[in-house]
Amino acid sequence: MITRIALALALSLAVSPAAAECFADYKAKQDGGALKLHYGVAELPDRACGSKQDAAETLAPRLAAGGWTLLNVLSIFGPDGLAQRKDSAGQFYLRY
Repeated sequence: MITRIALALALSLAVSPAAAECFADYKAKQDGGALKLHYGVAELPDRACGSKQDAAETLAPRLAAGGWTLLNVLSIFGPDGLAQRKDSAGQFYLRY
C-alpha cells in the first residue's frame, strides 16, 4: 500500500504543470541631455509575479544597469499577452 501511495505521489509530481510564465510591461526614462522614454516588456522570475511592487523591485536594477530609470510597471501578465505588446515594445521587447 505504501509503495502505491509513493508511486502515485511521484507520478503526480512528474505531471504537475511547470511554473507559469510571468511578464510585465513598463515605462522607463533616460536622462542625458535629451530626455528619452521607452515602453518595454520583460520576463519576470516567479518571485516577482505577485504584485507591481515586486515586479518593480526586480526590473529597476536591470534597467539601471542599462542606463534607464524605471518609471512604473503598467501590468503583469502571462504569455497570452505577449503578442499584443510586441510591436509597441519594439527593441525593448524582452530586452530587460
